[in-house]
Amino acid sequence: MLVQLEHIWKYFEAEEPILEDVDLTIELGEKVGLVGVNGCGKTTLLNIIAGKTDFDPTKGGDGAVSVAKDRVIGYLEQNSGMESDSVIAVEMRKPFAELDREFEKMVELSTNMHALTGPDLENATAEYAALSSHFEANDGYLIDVRISTVLGGMGFKDLDQSRTVSSLSGGERTRLALCKLLLEEPDLLILDEPTNHLDLDSTIWLENYLKEYKGAVLTVSHNRYFLDKLCTRIIELEDKKVKSYKGNYTAFVAQKKADLERQEKLWERDQQKIKELQFFIDKNRASATSAKAAKNKQHMLDRIVEEGVEKPKKPKRPPRIKLEYDIEPPKEVFKMENCDITVGDGKTLIESLSFEIRRGEKVGIIGPNGIGKSSILKTMIGINPHSRGRISWAMNVKTAYFDQKNEQLDPMNTVIDEVHKRYPLMTDQAVRTLLGSVLLTGDDVFKPVGVISGGEKTKLSFALMSLKRANVLLLDEPTNHLDADTCEALEGALADYTGTMVLVSHDRYLLNKTVSRIIEVRPGSVREYRGNYDAYMEEKSKEQRLESEKQSAEKSQKTEKKSGYRTREMRAAEVKKKQDLKALEDSIASLEREISEIEEALNQPEVASDYVKMTELCTRLEEAKNELEAKMAEWVETGG
Repeated sequence: MLVQLEHIWKYFEAEEPILEDVDLTIELGEKVGLVGVNGCGKTTLLNIIAGKTDFDPTKGGDGAVSVAKDRVIGYLEQNSGMESDSVIAVEMRKPFAELDREFEKMVELSTNMHALTGPDLENATAEYAALSSHFEANDGYLIDVRISTVLGGMGFKDLDQSRTVSSLSGGERTRLALCKLLLEEPDLLILDEPTNHLDLDSTIWLENYLKEYKGAVLTVSHNRYFLDKLCTRIIELEDKKVKSYKGNYTAFVAQKKADLERQEKLWERDQQKIKELQFFIDKNRASATSAKAAKNKQHMLDRIVEEGVEKPKKPKRPPRIKLEYDIEPPKEVFKMENCDITVGDGKTLIESLSFEIRRGEKVGIIGPNGIGKSSILKTMIGINPHSRGRISWAMNVKTAYFDQKNEQLDPMNTVIDEVHKRYPLMTDQAVRTLLGSVLLTGDDVFKPVGVISGGEKTKLSFALMSLKRANVLLLDEPTNHLDADTCEALEGALADYTGTMVLVSHDRYLLNKTVSRIIEVRPGSVREYRGNYDAYMEEKSKEQRLESEKQSAEKSQKTEKKSGYRTREMRAAEVKKKQDLKALEDSIASLEREISEIEEALNQPEVASDYVKMTELCTRLEEAKNELEAKMAEWVETGG
């Protein structure tokens, strides 16, 4: 047991509980996803586990949160960017402060040893040996490599680490906070929406990193593909209680559906039995000969009513989104020829971009953050100007654009006025019916757009989009801020939409269900792939496999060319092969000796006190190990 929660209650004002008698256990090494609708209390539960929020005592006072002894919890709150005026390199080094202090002590000991004698020298030597052993066992000489690996994986490969943290954007500071947390390696990583500011490459890297992470992971995420790839257990928070499901997100959805169907059947069976018993009781209660039997049936009825299956609660109604259009455009909807994609300051992100879109196509655009995906959409509809190239839309095309920041909405308008001002002929009842379909109801419709949540803004945007009846949709990250139910409703609407769509998204679930072609934008290249996201990944794997086979074939051809002679030449080649193998074995032996000598030297006090020498030896040690690995692989390939 790593963390255990027992009988946890948490109340809002007016004694309304958000968590009700919650029991939860997390084991070391588990990868757990926490899911539930927006506002159900997921973040509150994370805060209680992390010790940032107190739970409320019950009348019995028996609630408890227990953490295993000497275990550390690390918590990345949603959108909690680092706040610091120090430079990035210093912040990334802080998780290794203890190792750095050990190294400084090692240097100090080695510097002073020459002046020590007798027991003092023996004690200093023993202390140095212990520090050195611990430092090496914890990869102290690879700290810089570990920092570079995590920063690179999280999209900071080219980051100038001499910059201050405060000079980064909010999203960058959140990513940097995650980098620091990963480097700290706590026993339990608690992550609240960790993929919000990550592009596809960084998300995939994080998935793979967390899968191999030796500690436990508890994450709240709306990224269902991420939950599928990472999690071995899903915990759902619903109606103030938690329920655990084995497996990933897809397994959870299937299990929950099966559980509801099973409960529905058992409840219906109980209702039928109650009906039959009540009929018997009513018929025989007054009969002298059957009164005893009726009394027994009453006991059976009471027991079923008290202990029977609870009536299953109907799933909450998801938003209803319907996207339709009136006019069919020509087959060739859009064409871009040799356009430069630029941003406001005139910086060119993509040079000479060309592609076409046919009627009914659903195109996904993917690529790393900052590459220009959103700018492509803005250039297509004229928000961003283009100085070179040609853009042409067919006749009878009507576009609707979704901006990921919802800048198309006026924050000063109320929700209901935002619809009225665009469609003044609609009655209040019609507007409220429309807003109700996307679950914007009650007093929420009178709130200013600027104060409603990101998910509510997205729902409002799609309600407006449904009124526009456009035959071409341009969508920039439409599932940001949406809960799973709303994401699924939107996916269904986009999958059913028979018009043309261009979608920029990191949501692989959405890409999988809706697109028929993917445009991959990379630095210096743009490539197209037919099919959805899984088909794209299969094609990418095939490309990598073919490239690997090509390299192997080229190497094999070179080998055959060298050994493809007959008789005397063949014998000469055989002799040459043996000589090469002997030279390779000698080289391996030499490298093994060198590695042993370097490792022995690293433990010498005079070397530890010389930082330059230490760095040179560590660098050479890594090079020698890499050379040895390459030589061993070559030896195996040559049949050694």
